[in-house]
Amino acid sequence: MLAFILRRLVQALVVMLSVAFIAFMLFQFVGDPVTNLLGQDATEEQRLALRKDLGLDQPFPVQFARFALNAVQGEFGISLRQGRKVSTLIAERFPATLELALVAAALALGLGIPLGVYAALRRGRAIAQVLMTATLFGVSLPNFVIGIVLIWIFAVELKWLPSFGRGEVAVLGGWTTGLLTRDGLLHLILPAFTLSAFQLTLIMRLVRAEMLEVLRTDYIRFARARGLTQRSVYFSHALRNTLVPVITITGLQLGSLIAFAIITEQVFQWPGMGLLFIQAVQFADIPVMAAYLCLISLIFVTINLGVDLLYFAVDPRLRIDGKSH
Repeated sequence: MLAFILRRLVQALVVMLSVAFIAFMLFQFVGDPVTNLLGQDATEEQRLALRKDLGLDQPFPVQFARFALNAVQGEFGISLRQGRKVSTLIAERFPATLELALVAAALALGLGIPLGVYAALRRGRAIAQVLMTATLFGVSLPNFVIGIVLIWIFAVELKWLPSFGRGEVAVLGGWTTGLLTRDGLLHLILPAFTLSAFQLTLIMRLVRAEMLEVLRTDYIRFARARGLTQRSVYFSHALRNTLVPVITITGLQLGSLIAFAIITEQVFQWPGMGLLFIQAVQFADIPVMAAYLCLISLIFVTINLGVDLLYFAVDPRLRIDGKSH
């Protein structure tokens, strides 16, 4: 187990160094930060002085080493668009994105797994067929189309829910959340459902397919032959083995919820990192783009490590294989 964790940590370190290198290359080939900061009318002396202050006159390896060291400390310089520290901007926007992603993930898991189990155990029934037909829309339609349709129905026509913004938030120390206010919860419903639509239908279809496959295996037949109840067979044996591939997909999808919330945040004007990244791309704000890339990569690496560790809790065969080596 310890050797497995160490291998994964080394792999994670290699991945993060590679991502940091790619992010650093943005500074080299995507625009000139000196021109962006001083403008076209700056004198050559001003350019040289600022280039020296930023360390851009140093050799490439020295610049990358300093960038990587600062990245480890959470520092990515000053935003070229807003003139503020990138770490401050990320700290302000990250709670909104994380809150949206976690609520969307909770919806996807909380609805996807039980609905997938129901569709597998009641296959052929009218409700199960309706559910599987509905999943085709969630898998096929882009997020922005789902978001626009939800806004049209629930915000424009019915006027039940707000269509944009985060609403009123509560401040807990340095953290902001809309989960503790009624207005914040109302603003969260539409973007959370929009962001979770694809993941919910994906998990539901995966659980159904895996559940049907597991129910046809020999050990399930043996469990029934032993006289176990249907509830025990379905939930203690079949579902437990069904969750192994679901954990993989869910873990990766949680990372993608945070990484690809960009479109949802743009549609609903949600003040998170995705909207910040879109604005950074439009302005070529390289420090913000680099910070976003490194942070998302760190989230993916952390989630993948957690998924690998969960395998040991769910699948006992991995623990047996680990002891035999």
